[in-house]
Amino acid sequence: MFKILVPIDGSESALRALQAAIAMAGQHGDAELHLLNAPLPVLSGHAKMFLDKNVVQDYYKEEGEKALAVARKVAENSGVKFVTAIQAGHSAQTIVDYARAQQCGQIVMGTRGLSALPGILLGSVANKVIHLADVPVTLVK
Repeated sequence: MFKILVPIDGSESALRALQAAIAMAGQHGDAELHLLNAPLPVLSGHAKMFLDKNVVQDYYKEEGEKALAVARKVAENSGVKFVTAIQAGHSAQTIVDYARAQQCGQIVMGTRGLSALPGILLGSVANKVIHLADVPVTLVK
């Protein structure tokens, strides 16, 4: 089975990447999409002492489900097999680690996510993924 990883952050760019991945999946007989939300950790060292781990995990799950909601509907409507995952961590490394662990053969992602830095031509997460990934990375504008 050919697995295609699509990082989803809730942005229009990520949804365009999902559409491209759906088209790619159609070119493979047996393909599966992996929709991954990789939020940045919200806690620093000292904050971890005051917040229960389960509360933090519930927060990641709730926010991740919100980011994945539209993408999940698009994937369902496409008829392509898919799975979703939410893994907090430094986005680029989390994406690459997930692709390795799940043996994804391709990463398809948007060039710009929900960053607060509008002046950057190529998003820093996309740029880092290109350099860290062992599999082909397709960027969708």
